Amino acid sequence: MSKAAGKARAQIVRLLIPAGKAAPTPPVGPALGARGVKSMDFCKEFNARTAHIEPGVPIPTLITVQPDRTFTFVTKTPPASYFIKQAAGIEKGTGKPGHEVTGTISLKHVYEIAKIKATDDHMKTLPLESIARMLVGSARSLGVQVVP
Repeated sequence: MSKAAGKARAQIVRLLIPAGKAAPTPPVGPALGARGVKSMDFCKEFNARTAHIEPGVPIPTLITVQPDRTFTFVTKTPPASYFIKQAAGIEKGTGKPGHEVTGTISLKHVYEIAKIKATDDHMKTLPLESIARMLVGSARSLGVQVVP
């Protein structure tokens, strides 16, 4: 397979970018610059699209770069760990999950987060209870206790 045939398909870049704070600095600049995309164009469009979200909230973004150097991107909901840390009021998770408890959240918090996460494309088909169970597992790995 020649190099030209290998580059003829779209490339996907996955980044975690703070809402409204995209700048052509790492990680955005190098990731897009290596693929020939003007990072400033992406930053302006991303910041405009995430203007309604609280600044600084991490937004997982899938950027599809076409062979002609045009791009499209899809934003997802913030990571579950971000929501769990916000609900528990902690800065970061524990160093020893299962041994240390850094905070607690209620089952109501878990279901509220599950409703937000259910809007993601890859979770649309899952029942709310399954998403809530995943969140309880994420909370456990962060050292956050879920109380009824």
